[in-house]
Amino acid sequence: MNRRTLARRAQAGFTLIELMIVVAIIGILAAIALPQYQNYTARAQTTEAMNLLAGLKTPVMDISGSNGLAQACSTNAAVDATTGANPTPAIPAGALNEANNFTLKGKYVNGIVATATSTTCALVATFKTEGVNDKLKGKTITFTYTAANADWACTSNLEESVRPKTCSQGSAT
Repeated sequence: MNRRTLARRAQAGFTLIELMIVVAIIGILAAIALPQYQNYTARAQTTEAMNLLAGLKTPVMDISGSNGLAQACSTNAAVDATTGANPTPAIPAGALNEANNFTLKGKYVNGIVATATSTTCALVATFKTEGVNDKLKGKTITFTYTAANADWACTSNLEESVRPKTCSQGSAT
């Protein structure tokens, strides 16, 4: 073969089999990468709920020591006093009320609801049903504070692939 024939052959481009191999490799990589990316985005969105809940832990513990668990674990709005035949005293806003500058909503979290019993405070973050990963829609993460031993527990009804490692499997509260 002379130089001209070799130069033409070198410029011929990819063969069909080479192109098919490249397309197959891209397909395999996409099949593996897309599900992993979905889990990654779900875990990233889960972080918002964990951060919002973690920001409420210290106020609950501090306020429950001075004002009681019912006041510390309340997101209720303030109620003005009434006068007249049946007067009622004013009720201050719950310690976790948004008026006290606590963040109870986020881009992915629809809201946080606080429920107190005589011994525990449950903070439940519920994910939105629109604009979040399908694995999170309407699911919850719950932080429960037990006053007797000042302990926090985390439960969630998220599937294991996106549930934070510090949370155990639990039902929606």
